[in-house]
Amino acid sequence: MVTNLTDVNFKQEVLESELPCLVDFWAVWCGPCMMVSPIVEEIATEYAGKLKVCKINVDESPVTSSNYGIMAIPTLMIFYKGKEVERIVGVVPKEQIINKLKPYLEEAKKEE
Repeated sequence: MVTNLTDVNFKQEVLESELPCLVDFWAVWCGPCMMVSPIVEEIATEYAGKLKVCKINVDESPVTSSNYGIMAIPTLMIFYKGKEVERIVGVVPKEQIINKLKPYLEEAKKEE
């Protein structure tokens, strides 16, 4: 399941999350964002219960986008323990996203 974020719920959903978070910064008019979206959905399904997957529309949530210096979309950010730990800009293969996520998923599993 993918959680839709806004400027209002970003802190609660991402920064206060017990699980590692993958956040997709996107926009409706962004072609490359539409290419990344199915990959993000697949990751959400495959890692349900281990990873929180969220999407935030940069046009509807300008404060959060500005706070994190989003200059290009799609931008995928990984948050762990309330901090940004990885950033992927542009369209990349699913394996590359998974490889960036793995250390945080393993760390979270150890802490269970």
